Amino acid sequence: QVRLVESGGGLVQAGGSLRLSCALSGGTLSTYAMAWFRQAPGKERDIAAGISRSGGTTYYADSVKGRFTISRDNAANTVYLQMNNLTPEDTAVYYCAAQNLRLGVSRFSSAYNYWGQGTQVTVSS
Repeated sequence: QVRLVESGGGLVQAGGSLRLSCALSGGTLSTYAMAWFRQAPGKERDIAAGISRSGGTTYYADSVKGRFTISRDNAANTVYLQMNNLTPEDTAVYYCAAQNLRLGVSRFSSAYNYWGQGTQVTVSS
């Protein structure tokens, strides 16, 4: 009964920072590649960042490169997304996702077999 629970979202001014957390329960985080997806109103759900089981491989969407950092603490069963220099275009519901179906990092939502409920990030101008 794997569960993913996101936290850390909220309202922040443009240029500010937030750190999202995703806590996994009912399983061992080190057996899952992890990712953060986001979905803005009227937009498709797209990957923001992904990280392999060991943390040795990461993927970032072009729109967040240099601003976002994904990391994992397997001992704490927690994945993080540090978001810096936020812009209104980052406003979205951010979803934590996990997969143990394939090796490496996938940027496609269909690759992930567990999902959190999402946390709202709103960036004001």
